[in-house]
Amino acid sequence: MPQLPAPDYPADVRARLDADAKEVVARYPDSRSALLPLLHLVQSQEGYVTRTGVRFCAETLGLTTAEVTAVSTFYSMYRRKPGGDYQVGVCTNTLCAVMGGDAIFDELKQHLGVGNNETTEDGKVTLEHIECNAACDFAPVVMVNWEFFDDQTPESAKRLVDDLRAGRPVRPTRGAPLCTYKETARILAGFPDERPGAVEATGGAGPASLIGLRLAKGETPQHRVVHPRAETPQDGPPHDPSPSEHLSSNDAPQQTSASDPAHPAGPAAEEGE
Repeated sequence: MPQLPAPDYPADVRARLDADAKEVVARYPDSRSALLPLLHLVQSQEGYVTRTGVRFCAETLGLTTAEVTAVSTFYSMYRRKPGGDYQVGVCTNTLCAVMGGDAIFDELKQHLGVGNNETTEDGKVTLEHIECNAACDFAPVVMVNWEFFDDQTPESAKRLVDDLRAGRPVRPTRGAPLCTYKETARILAGFPDERPGAVEATGGAGPASLIGLRLAKGETPQHRVVHPRAETPQDGPPHDPSPSEHLSSNDAPQQTSASDPAHPAGPAAEEGE
């Protein structure tokens, strides 16, 4: 059956959101460009994008609720249902997975008694797997409300969620101090983080993430961890690659069937043989 129109916010909440929304919309030459931060704003009110929040965004920007819903359901950063105070995201993309991300995610599911995108009974933690946290040189990485917790193990990750649920202080590996999901949503809407020391807190990317930038600036790259093939040619001194060669780990010796007699590759068989 067709849904009834979404209810409006209480008068005091509506007045506050109207004032905030006016400030957000004023940042853009085209009002509809403010939709993404406005979705964060309404998410900061109830912890997820409700039908009332969709209605508010639509009325503020002169859009249809269908247009707002299409955007809010496209991006995974907008919740579609209530969640916990802390969104714990475990990277399960390739590098983090092989470095232990899959094990961390499996351990946390069992430890918390929840599945992917589910929330603990106390409403404190929502667990989810994330495709990439863009911090591969610190793998495996866990994020809590988009703040980094680097070089995690199943044991450290379980201590982390236990501390979150118990209300004990938790400090990210780098970046701003941790705050609740609703507080994070308001910051993502573009409002200043007024907590003492939060803006000054910072944390940069690691060497592996910055190597491309350093090469582009003409800086000398750091020493390679993996040496190229034929590093010591028979007819000359050891080869020292220049920055212009841009060698990658693909230049490293590989354990292929030709170089690994203990594991030869036989002829390819047809499926089912």
